[in-house]
Amino acid sequence: MLNREIKEYRAIKEKARNYLCYIISSNISYGANIDSIESINETLNILKKAIPKSEVLYALDANGIQITDNISDLSNLNGINIGKDRSNRSYYYNTKLHHRCEISDPYPSIASKHLIVTASFPIYDTADNLLYIICVEISLKNMLRIIHPSSIDSLFGSAGKVVYTIFSLALFFVAMLLFTKGVTSFVGYGLDFHKVEINDMFKSTILLTLSLAIVDLVKAIFEEEVLGKEKRYSDGDTHQTMVRFLGSIIIALSIEALMLVFKFALNDPSQLLYAVYIMFGVTALLVGLSYYLKVSHDSCNTKK
Repeated sequence: MLNREIKEYRAIKEKARNYLCYIISSNISYGANIDSIESINETLNILKKAIPKSEVLYALDANGIQITDNISDLSNLNGINIGKDRSNRSYYYNTKLHHRCEISDPYPSIASKHLIVTASFPIYDTADNLLYIICVEISLKNMLRIIHPSSIDSLFGSAGKVVYTIFSLALFFVAMLLFTKGVTSFVGYGLDFHKVEINDMFKSTILLTLSLAIVDLVKAIFEEEVLGKEKRYSDGDTHQTMVRFLGSIIIALSIEALMLVFKFALNDPSQLLYAVYIMFGVTALLVGLSYYLKVSHDSCNTKK
């Protein structure tokens, strides 16, 4: 699921930054003047209540050194890390560079063992000198739940995964039945291969090809819709299931057309025209798939 979550976060990152920066600035404005460690801790406690899904809150000085203990509901993270140097963190130098509230890209937390993002809010004196940076860490999943609640744990999303899993298992079972029928259609003759008819070989090839195409489709559906993995085609994102599905159909029909050419050539040459029709259909599908990939690639480049 990580690939999908990171991609969703990229899409809502600016919205997340605006939201968190608004919450932080609104709550800081109601607090006392931030001119001491006590007032900073008071501000952090106010923010903890305002952002209940936050994981850790702390403050840095102008040099990136943590000047307060962590404030967290997690016992293993609360009350530690004062004096820790965070000047090498991207959220510190981005905030210092841009003179504004920033939010980081997802990064792994050593303590909590999952991906987190950090919102950092700078506080300046009247002479525009950086005094402190208020930092709020939130897990990636909670960030998506706050900004884009339907993306992670909606009822429809969970039910969809169950449905896709059931259909994947059913299709895999069908593929195994086709594979079994394809193998037994000529294995039943044992070592007497001279008894195997041409039609049996054609039938077996078609069944095995369909089985392989369905297995490939099941793999694409399960990886994309259940596990959340995504693959890239060219330089842009395209829908993997669509590409795999059309690709499987093209492969299966190509082999079917080839089998029919040999079959009709041996038994009934007058029927060869039907095999040619299938080849035209395969060509049309291949052109359509190529156009789909090109349009997806061009669209992605335009967005970039």
